[in-house]
Amino acid sequence: MDLLPLYLSAKLAAIATVILIGLAAPLAWWLTNGAWPGKSFVEALFNLPIALPPTVIGFYLLFVLGPRGSVGRAWETLFGGPLLFTFTGIVVASIFYSLPFAVQPIKASFEKIDPRLKESAYVLGLSPAATFFRVIIPNSLNGIAAAAILVFLHTMGAFGVVLMVGGSIAGETRVASIAIYEAVESMQYEKAWTLSLAFIPIGYGFLLLVNRLTRK
Repeated sequence: MDLLPLYLSAKLAAIATVILIGLAAPLAWWLTNGAWPGKSFVEALFNLPIALPPTVIGFYLLFVLGPRGSVGRAWETLFGGPLLFTFTGIVVASIFYSLPFAVQPIKASFEKIDPRLKESAYVLGLSPAATFFRVIIPNSLNGIAAAAILVFLHTMGAFGVVLMVGGSIAGETRVASIAIYEAVESMQYEKAWTLSLAFIPIGYGFLLLVNRLTRK
């Protein structure tokens, strides 16, 4: 059995997860603290990928990351190559696609923290940045871990966005979900069955872990 699509899916999910957790933690903290004009609109914008079909997200990313889009044009200027139909391109697309699955669990974890902890840190002379890294993050590790697992699983199963932005290039952008689709389309049911079966224990095991983390 060709395990390369599974490897690419895991590699894509791992890279997107690491980047997203680094981005989502400060974003979630920003959304958690206080009320400011337009907060609900910004939060809805971050959650928009949940409401839109993956193909719609992929269609717009196709233009944004393409040679005529602002991001794609800037990338070509800086690095001399395109984003579309590359592994880097599907990483960028996956970050946009999975953003709410990182922000929301971390934000919920931040909201559970006793406000007195933050106030005590300020009284002791800690700066907002020091309070975030030395008080907030250590008290939110379960929520951050749960967010990382959800992002990993969501990205592992990505299909529409990856197909629109990356196509199906063997060894580059043909992740497991695309390989399964192509196997079914060509009536290679044994290959599709084997690849599909690999997802079940991975997903079930990680979801059990999420349940344990969120109960604590």
